[in-house]
Amino acid sequence: MTRFPTNQDLDPVQLRQAFGVFPSGVVAVAAEVDGHLLGLAASSFTSVSLDPPLVSFSVANTSKTWPDLRRARRLGVTVLADHHGGVARQLAGPVADRFTRLDVGVSGDGAVTLTDGLARFDTSIYREVEAGDHTIVLLELHAADHVDHSLPLVFHRSGFGRLDSA
Repeated sequence: MTRFPTNQDLDPVQLRQAFGVFPSGVVAVAAEVDGHLLGLAASSFTSVSLDPPLVSFSVANTSKTWPDLRRARRLGVTVLADHHGGVARQLAGPVADRFTRLDVGVSGDGAVTLTDGLARFDTSIYREVEAGDHTIVLLELHAADHVDHSLPLVFHRSGFGRLDSA
């Protein structure tokens, strides 16, 4: 029988590698705040509840973007397509360049979504839960739009990839 390490034996590098074997989709979370577009990429997005309609993502407590982004009345969430690898990297890059040359829509309440995403959601913060070095953000859905039937962008082993459509 294999011996599992105790919490004290967990190496952060090995733990990150173990977490990385599980692929996840990638979303853009964005809003207009004080007249500026703010956003980030998240690979921890998941559906949570149908009643009430809730989704979630996690954000690092060290995020420089989240303290400002969380002030938005509404947040747009866009499920990224397999051709959005560059967009995901751009959204993780310098704040001033995150929306350069991206085609976005802005709702009347300030939710920002990419016009060519697989699905788009208009949300507001329902609850935030501290969880170690991250915060789990629960979002309540106000509107959803499934606009594309392409394959999703996948985050796997610390890189972006595609699903095999075969």
